Amino acid sequence: MQKKKKKDPAPWRVGILNHHKRGGLTQKQMGDISPQVRKEVRERSEGICELRLKCTGARAVQQAHITGRKQLTHKTTAEDLRDACVACHIYIDETPEGIRYKRQLREGA
Repeated sequence: MQKKKKKDPAPWRVGILNHHKRGGLTQKQMGDISPQVRKEVRERSEGICELRLKCTGARAVQQAHITGRKQLTHKTTAEDLRDACVACHIYIDETPEGIRYKRQLREGA
């Protein structure tokens, strides 16, 4: 079975929709953690939870965004992340106290 050749657009349609194409990265793409950044964070923390809000230095199995994906204006860097255990990650993302703490970390206070 042979694939049909795509037709050229009508002359009056050429260039009409060019302004609709996305120019930069999507929020999801900016929030994705590259293997290099993941490795840098893991080396910084030595595999131990950096937050230590709900644990006493448990093994870090997740990486928590300090700057939320929706607020990112750049690709995720190691400064945007903290190595975290599951309990601390849930606390920092889902409780009012954790969200306030995350804001303090972001602002450097």
